Amino acid sequence: MNRDYPLEKVRNFGIIAHIDAGKTTTSERILYYTGQSHKIGEVHEGEATTDWMEQEKERGITITAAAITCFWNPTYMGADLTKKHRFNIIDTPGHVDFTVEVERSLKVLDGGVVVFDGVAGVEPQSETVWRQADKYNVPRICFINKLDRTGGSFERSYQSILERLNKNAVRMQIPIGEEDKHEGVIDLMKMKAYRFEGDMGNQVVEGEIPAEYLEDAKKYRAELVERIVENDDDLMNAYLEGREISIEALKETLRKATIANKIFPVFTGSALKNKGVQLVLDAVVEYLPSPLDVPPVKGIDPNTGEEILRHASDTEPFAALAFKLQTDPFVGQLTFFRVYSGTVEAGSYLYNGTTGNKERLGRIVRLQANKREEVKKVYAGEIAAAVGLKEAKTSHTFCDESKPIILDPIKFAEPVVSLRIEPKTKADQEKMGIALKKLSDEDPTFRISSNSETGETLISGMGELHLEIMIDRMKREFSVEANVGKPQVAYKETIQNEAEAEHKYIKQSGGKGQYGHVKLTLKPLQPLKEGAKIPKNVSREEGFEFIDSIKGGVIPQEFIPAVEKGVKEAMDRGIVAGFKMVDISCELTFGSYHDVDSSEIAYKIAASQAFQEAAKRARPVILEPIMKVEVVTPEKFMGDVTGNLNSKRAQIVSMSDRGQNKVILAMVPLAEMFGYVTSLRSLSEGRASSTMEFDHYEVVPPNVEKTIVEARK
Repeated sequence: MNRDYPLEKVRNFGIIAHIDAGKTTTSERILYYTGQSHKIGEVHEGEATTDWMEQEKERGITITAAAITCFWNPTYMGADLTKKHRFNIIDTPGHVDFTVEVERSLKVLDGGVVVFDGVAGVEPQSETVWRQADKYNVPRICFINKLDRTGGSFERSYQSILERLNKNAVRMQIPIGEEDKHEGVIDLMKMKAYRFEGDMGNQVVEGEIPAEYLEDAKKYRAELVERIVENDDDLMNAYLEGREISIEALKETLRKATIANKIFPVFTGSALKNKGVQLVLDAVVEYLPSPLDVPPVKGIDPNTGEEILRHASDTEPFAALAFKLQTDPFVGQLTFFRVYSGTVEAGSYLYNGTTGNKERLGRIVRLQANKREEVKKVYAGEIAAAVGLKEAKTSHTFCDESKPIILDPIKFAEPVVSLRIEPKTKADQEKMGIALKKLSDEDPTFRISSNSETGETLISGMGELHLEIMIDRMKREFSVEANVGKPQVAYKETIQNEAEAEHKYIKQSGGKGQYGHVKLTLKPLQPLKEGAKIPKNVSREEGFEFIDSIKGGVIPQEFIPAVEKGVKEAMDRGIVAGFKMVDISCELTFGSYHDVDSSEIAYKIAASQAFQEAAKRARPVILEPIMKVEVVTPEKFMGDVTGNLNSKRAQIVSMSDRGQNKVILAMVPLAEMFGYVTSLRSLSEGRASSTMEFDHYEVVPPNVEKTIVEARK
């Protein structure tokens, strides 16, 4: 069985944006125009196809990334069906609490369509998703949406992209009219006007540019051509000699520059009013990469540790990355995976390179949001979901057992908010454990921990809304009733100085005794330099480094892991107020052993005690999460809003104008921000809005530390 679509006709792309910029509405239009749905579902009516969870319908926001496969025949190619392209699209959430979904989607996608609100322009989450796309080198095209709304301005939004995101954005279109006069768009490449007529704007009508827009169109086209020819010496020479450059040559060069992230083409329209979406789909075909256009994926050979590459080809050894787990009420667990090379068939055995185990791959499905289509075989460059895998987790690599590879795992942000949770009844207890495990498997930023001393269960996540949704899902999907505490800040601890300590653990109690003796040096952890190799005697993970500097076997090699384990357990318990410690480098410099009495447990206890003694001398401090907060407020409430922020230990970073409103950007400790949305409403008669995202951890001031320590007693 051969693939039904050649690789060059496949596009894997995501739709990414700030909350409320119109991503899901744009996705709905795409499904409609590509023939996947016969009726358009509107987000504000709770009908969107890609928002299929109950919580998404109620709140009108996207929570999980929905994967859709559809087919597009570019409008400029007429009805020639041999030109059809396959789109694998992921509609991602815009709310900062669900940033994990954007992160993992961008890791496996080849391109992105970034949607902007034509009234607000670039917003805080637009910046976050742009940075995430930069991290994974994802080529992007921009779509300035909502130009039909009051206050919609293409030029202002376009300028905000240049100023706040990237100077390499370039206009591909300009609008015909704005706000209630928005009629269509002008294509600067072809110098034609486009209007969208008929039922749901599905007839794209090409015409001449209206006279009043002709001057602007000529000016901006010259600018566009200049930006394109800068990327090709031959075109540049032709341009300087005054020769006419063909549209084909311009498009080909623009495609290369877009894929290389040297240009970001900007399109415009209104998804809700059915204007401009088809031309964005054409742009996806013309300018975003196929799997053949992106660099081969890098991985590590688990046997040798060497870096190896896999190219997008059906004939290369199989390699795929699991990027998302989802519990489906009808078929059980779905494991979404992106195939980078090779092919895999339903019914075969799937080798998990990360764990070294094999599982039977019973069924493979391709998703149309919450509907599914069974497929027998998946090829390189495709995205699909496996049904019923028991062991697979997010970031695991599936590969050819005879040619193993481990692909780069996806790195996730640390959770910043925690709360206590306990089952209401004995019957809920076991169900709660199963539910929490399934939810944390699905979402790596949702963590569960238990306090061994109090027996309490703590759940942690990216924000109040994140945890609220998780508890809601636990009730609805797993029928678990639970009592929930108040949200708490996920504080951490660290050290600021260097210190050392020595500890001997000796216990004689008749018969075999216990003997462990270690000397440790603690220092604040320094970031790794770019390209630095980690020495053999160092084990390093996020926030911790252990260096074995023992010379001449004063501690037998088999006890060294016990020393590291003892240190890690002491770090989990904390020093100042019992919070987990991070960013510590611990060096084992000396010790001794006893031929008979030395044991793993003795070294573990000795290391734990030595760590605590050294950490107390190394100026331990508490760290708190600092949030980047943006408040958009009418000018008359500006004084009240800034005064209120200052009372919350905020550092005001900048103040600017956005249309009729003022925008305040501030760094504020998370501890001060619980319930902020409600207090902001009452300060501004409900007219101000705010967004908040995690930025960094910072040492808490001494007076605040004192309060935290007392509260923990």
